[in-house]
Amino acid sequence: MLVESSKKGIMVGLKTTWTLGKIIFPVTLIVALLQHTPVLPWVIKLITPLMNLIGLSGDTAIPLVLGNFLNLYAAIGAILTLDLTVKEVFIVAVMLSFSHNMLIESSVAVKVGVKLWIGVAVRLGLALISAIVINLVWQGGSEIAKYGMIPAKEEEVTGWLAILLNALEKAGLGIFQLAIIVIPLMIVIQILKDLKWLAVFSKWMAPVTRMLGMKENTSTTLAAGLLFGLAFGAGVMIQAVKEDGVSKKDVTIAFIFLVACHAVVEDTLIFVPLGIPVLPLLLIRLGVAILLTLIVSFIWNRIDMAKRKGAAYEHTN
Repeated sequence: MLVESSKKGIMVGLKTTWTLGKIIFPVTLIVALLQHTPVLPWVIKLITPLMNLIGLSGDTAIPLVLGNFLNLYAAIGAILTLDLTVKEVFIVAVMLSFSHNMLIESSVAVKVGVKLWIGVAVRLGLALISAIVINLVWQGGSEIAKYGMIPAKEEEVTGWLAILLNALEKAGLGIFQLAIIVIPLMIVIQILKDLKWLAVFSKWMAPVTRMLGMKENTSTTLAAGLLFGLAFGAGVMIQAVKEDGVSKKDVTIAFIFLVACHAVVEDTLIFVPLGIPVLPLLLIRLGVAILLTLIVSFIWNRIDMAKRKGAAYEHTN
């Protein structure tokens, strides 16, 4: 049984890696090439005035753009080169925890069945609103941030051939990282499914998913995103939507929760080198995710109820 489950898991993992790889490889390649063009500096210059409106210096535009175009590692690398206050670093960290790696993660969301505009609007909206609220509420944090563990700086790549090879290497590495996470994960999940353990897990998670306005078959999707993030967890999410019969409504609500709070371990610990309090960062993400999901679920249920009443009224007449 374990051999058969493992074989099925490997096939599902390879298929999922291929599905997501078709998104991740070209996006990573294009963005890696854009780093060596005037495009990113132009975007940074464009949003600098917006930074001033939310209490940030113009320099903070650099990590925000890199974080949204690339990933959190690129953004943190940029922050470590800047002299920012503790408050600025914390605001940027909160913004990036909601909105990062937008091109890849938004494309993945579409694959799961979530409308592109919903994902982008929710993530950018949460990033901006959180920055405004923290800036207005927190009066301290004016001292210059002291950074810990400084990562090694990448060597500057020059020449178009070297730039292209470097971009191809990054894109290929992205697929490799995806494969070494997704394939073993799919094997484990397949074994758990065949042993009926996932059904037990769904029952454990049922009160949480019901509280958030979703059916219990959404639990695998929710757990995958929480632990592994939107990009790496997408493989499990796609499979769960297919095999568990997760409705479009439930997958959209789950995604709204996950855009606010995903990869909770990695995306929280990654900010430790910045010398900011990471527990408030985690609590903000979790609190916003629960509140936003409850509001969306409540409104959605009310609309569905109104539609059903309307349909019943028409039927009786």
